[in-house]
Amino acid sequence: MMTGKRLVISALVLALVQIGFLSWIIAGRAAILRDGKEVLLKVEPIDPRDLLRGDYIILSYDISRIPVKMIANIPAGKLTSDDTPIVVRLKKGTDGYWLPTTAWFGQAPASAASDEADIVGHVAAGWDLNPETTIAPDFGIERFYLPEGEGMAIQNDMRVRPFGIRAALASDGTAQVKALMDGDKTLFEEPAY
Repeated sequence: MMTGKRLVISALVLALVQIGFLSWIIAGRAAILRDGKEVLLKVEPIDPRDLLRGDYIILSYDISRIPVKMIANIPAGKLTSDDTPIVVRLKKGTDGYWLPTTAWFGQAPASAASDEADIVGHVAAGWDLNPETTIAPDFGIERFYLPEGEGMAIQNDMRVRPFGIRAALASDGTAQVKALMDGDKTLFEEPAY
């Protein structure tokens, strides 16, 4: 049986570990938002509401559907394995939106040039890697939460004019949504903390 003093010390240590873990997660996300390379991606809406968390939009991008013929190193098995990492090289287009130029499974063979950026995603198991098909990677930036009551109006607006997101990319290719854009106008910006 624990004495009162040991119990209090154990509870404090557990609380500090939990606080440290949460702080580490928040600080990592904030570092990407603060220091990451910014890219602008054109979006398409999919769904506007979550019963527990409120209004949100699920976003789809040009990088959400990668043609297999764009992938430089297709594995011999011709199917993706469980949670296959993919690196997609982006280059800024003439309209200001960043578009995919090439992709690799695993790691990119060379660093991106100054006018390029790499974003890392994951591909679920079972995608056919036939050159005529496309795959759908998950980059972790497919959902954006909005203030209550804003989701449906924004989704309707997205159907008539172009929207985008400003994303911050860490040096390892991890992405975070920085802001939701309506053309050149910032609608909602994510706080760093």
